[in-house]
Amino acid sequence: MIAVVKDGDAPLSLFEGFGIELEYMVVERNSGDVLAVTDQVLQREAGEMVSSIEEGEIGWSNELVLHVIELKTNGPAPALAGLPQKFLKDIGRINDHLSGLNGCLMPTAMHPWMDPDRETRLWPHENNEIYAAYNGIFDCRGHGWANLQSMHINLPFAGDDEFFRLHTAIRTLLPVMPALAASSPFMQWELTGLMDTRLETYRHNADRIPAITGQVVPEPVRSREEYQRLILEPMYAAIAPYDPEKILQEEWLNSRGAIARFDRSAIEIRVLDTQETPGADIAVACAIISVLKALSQPQWSEPGTQAELATASLAAILLDVIRAGDEAVIRSNEYLNLFRFPESSCRAGELWQYLSESVADPPFVNAGWRQILDFILKEGCLARRLVRAVGPGGRRSHIREAVRVLCRCLADGVLFEGI
Repeated sequence: MIAVVKDGDAPLSLFEGFGIELEYMVVERNSGDVLAVTDQVLQREAGEMVSSIEEGEIGWSNELVLHVIELKTNGPAPALAGLPQKFLKDIGRINDHLSGLNGCLMPTAMHPWMDPDRETRLWPHENNEIYAAYNGIFDCRGHGWANLQSMHINLPFAGDDEFFRLHTAIRTLLPVMPALAASSPFMQWELTGLMDTRLETYRHNADRIPAITGQVVPEPVRSREEYQRLILEPMYAAIAPYDPEKILQEEWLNSRGAIARFDRSAIEIRVLDTQETPGADIAVACAIISVLKALSQPQWSEPGTQAELATASLAAILLDVIRAGDEAVIRSNEYLNLFRFPESSCRAGELWQYLSESVADPPFVNAGWRQILDFILKEGCLARRLVRAVGPGGRRSHIREAVRVLCRCLADGVLFEGI
């Protein structure tokens, strides 16, 4: 389910490998309605019923629901260069399978009109006991379970010192990451008023057991032992009364916006909405990872200083970004000082402009990422472009047309510029 960032028995060091996961919806080609046939796609590709396919450089796998499929680097990629083309090739193969089922893949983070109470169908095959356990505790028919697609970035570390530097850098940057990636302004035909409706629903998934998600922004920790004691053990204890068979008491139960996977010496970032084409996803990843490398070196502030900022303060910035995306105003001078930003306040998009101009191109980035980032910063995150395209009234005919255009963007590998 998650791209492994590990080289045999020896963990990779910081920024020596990259695991990228992209989730997509399966929809009917004509209506745009969700189409629960992921199992049939995997069966057609493998020749038998399977939950994952791990041949070649890009793997495929199932997710919680039957209308979502995940593509991922098959093990750690040594660089981000060339990944858009590799993902696009497999998107084409999946669309070829779906053409016989009157379906196609659709990007973005939420289906604009799916009714999860009526349309959710959980994965019924291999490993379904995990999904059944989640469903029994949380009822997975909600939008935050059944209607969300994201990009996950997996980054490696070797030992406690690298873990502390990487986790602290991710925690620091995480509140403004959705300013680049927000792509979910609709839910059940309505404009929600949020740029990142997926994250808003996601952060309430486990309200029944708050220790699972915390404040989405992870707490500051300096070592594996401290992470185990402060985050994992309280979470396992909280879910134990609901999970007597201990099916869910694993590291992946953690639903914070970034989670440590000590079983593979990696941290997984989970706050990024899926974009309209892998080129945009990888450009966002290039920007984020380049800044994370600068933070961990450190270019602007020491990790110890970064770790001092309260989780509640970072979570407050994240909530503003969930609401307003790239237009969110950051007024925390303490936060901006971590990047040596020259003003006392700014929009999130302005901060990203400053950060992107402050970092040199690391050797691992994909060619052309800055041009795509410049487009995003100029025209707005995908959610803003979608709101602009459908108009303030959010007419259903305009939303349907936006979905048709988005599906073409994904198939053709082009950016969304309007309908």
